[in-house]
Amino acid sequence: MKFGVVIFPGSNCDQDMIYALRNIMKQEVVELWHKDTDLKGCDFIVLPGGFSYGDYLRSGAIARFSPIMEKVIEFANKGGYVLGVCNGFQILCEAGLVPGALMHNNERKFICKNVFIKAETPDTLITSSIPMGKALKIPIAHGEGKFYADAETLDQMNKNGQILFRYCNEASEITDEANPNGATENIAGVCNAGKNVFGMMPHPERAVDNDLSNMDGRVIFESILSLVH
Repeated sequence: MKFGVVIFPGSNCDQDMIYALRNIMKQEVVELWHKDTDLKGCDFIVLPGGFSYGDYLRSGAIARFSPIMEKVIEFANKGGYVLGVCNGFQILCEAGLVPGALMHNNERKFICKNVFIKAETPDTLITSSIPMGKALKIPIAHGEGKFYADAETLDQMNKNGQILFRYCNEASEITDEANPNGATENIAGVCNAGKNVFGMMPHPERAVDNDLSNMDGRVIFESILSLVH
């Protein structure tokens, strides 16, 4: 499978993602510069984390207008698979490819730590191999990760199975204490109605290497590959 990782000025998790896909998952990976207008025949596009354009204005608001995003939007609208992690999730929200918005964390501070999340549905490409009810330890690193959507949108997303992940504790319980940023309904990841565009705040690419003593993120990449293969 051929993955394209988009690199924006300010991206700082692109190499982590490339390493996870190429070295750990043994997949073909190409780097796509933000000024490119060709997705180079990729089967799956990834928007990595970082601080695209320095996070001036709102996180992801400027990157959304990078030349390559026109092609990414076109690709997604035709059913192509796209994953946005952290800043990539923010870009997806700004581009209207997934519902909702990502706001400043409740405490107005940058948070960098391990958290627990659990998958809410097995019926999407990136959650298909995750045991339902299992708490995954995945790192977060963000200042604007508080997911928000209005009540009508949330109702529709819940009915459509568009909630991918919720923050939970180690026992898989969804509690206020387990919510690191004040996200509505503890939401850590969502997808679009077509279930081909995925956004999540936690960084699964930082939890795939045994050298880091955490392999919990690997199952997310295994989900992607199991259905495609």
